[in-house]
Parts: sequence; C-alpha cells; structure tokens
Amino acid sequence: MATTLRHEFYETDEKLTLSIFDRGADPGAVEVKFEPRKFTYTNGEKSLVLEPLKGQITTDACDYTVGKVKVEIRFVKTAHGRWGGLIGDSPDREFPLANSASTSVTTTSVKPRKNWDGITTEILSSDKEKGTEEDPNVGGDSTLNSFFQKIYGDADEDTKRAMMKSYQESGGTTLSTNWDEVRRSKVEVKPPAGSEWKKWN
Repeated sequence: MATTLRHEFYETDEKLTLSIFDRGADPGAVEVKFEPRKFTYTNGEKSLVLEPLKGQITTDACDYTVGKVKVEIRFVKTAHGRWGGLIGDSPDREFPLANSASTSVTTTSVKPRKNWDGITTEILSSDKEKGTEEDPNVGGDSTLNSFFQKIYGDADEDTKRAMMKSYQESGGTTLSTNWDEVRRSKVEVKPPAGSEWKKWN
C-alpha cells in the first residue's frame, strides 16, 4: 500500500516550487516523472501523484533536488500566471511563456524614463533666490554673523566698546551699541523667553 507524502508549494508567474517532505530519501531510489499536465513522485512505498496539474509545464526544463529532509521539485510553467493550487481543470492561458517574455520586453522598452537630473535643475532654476530684504531668515547663522560683523566693523570706538561689554557681561544674551547706557552698570543677563540662565563654573 502506497503512503501519500506531505507537501507544499510556492510560485511565481514563471515557476512553481514543490517541496515533498520525505526525510532521508535516497537519491538513487527516488523516481520523478514530469508530463505536461501530470507529475509523479515515487520512493519505494511512498508516492505522490498530481493530476491534472492546474497548468501545463515544460517537462524538459523542470528539475529536482533530493535533500536530507525534503525533495524540491521545480516546475517551469508553459504559460505565465499564478495557478493558486496544484491540481485542477484550469485551461492554459493563450500566450506561452516565450511569447509573454518578448511582449513584456517590448512593453518595458517603450516606457519612457524620468530624467531626474533635468527635473532637479528645472526646479532649482525656477526658484528665485530670496534676499535678506524679502526673508530675514535666508542664510541662517552665517547671514546673522556677517550682519553683526558689518555693524562692528563700521562702528566707532564707543559702539565697539558697548558691543563687547554688553555681550560679555550678559553671557551672550544681550548686544547693545549704546555706550552711554552700558558703561554705567553691569549688563543684566536676559535669556530668551522660556529659557533659564545657568552659570557654568
């Protein structure tokens, strides 16, 4: 009496891989027969017959390997498409594998490619550069630093002295250009709203 073997499969549009769980199968004793709509596996008393296959296979392109735990069978489908099962009376699709492959190549070669470099260049050239008059945040810290350097560079000695004293005494939280106001007393620390001043020593 023949024993039916546990099996499972996975598939792509072109191939179906069948795993037959036959632990310790001897490669010399395993017999595999591929027919267009039938598959037969025999190993002594154990066998598995799948008929009719859900789709037609190209028998000379199919192969198998015998492992320690399972035997892996690779079916090559005559027609592209998913079977969804191993056996059944589904008719084959109209287009065989060779015709489908050439059709898909033609389709993909016709598809236009995006020129991402050209798109990037177009976007960058269409964006108008904003000046500090239009957006005071353009340039970030470098623009702010150059602004303060310009003020300091164009200032007289009293203004430079006021800027240095106010910046140092306030821990960088205040910058004043008025020497008459700054020289009278120590400049107070004024952290931004929501912040707290801590002395690091």
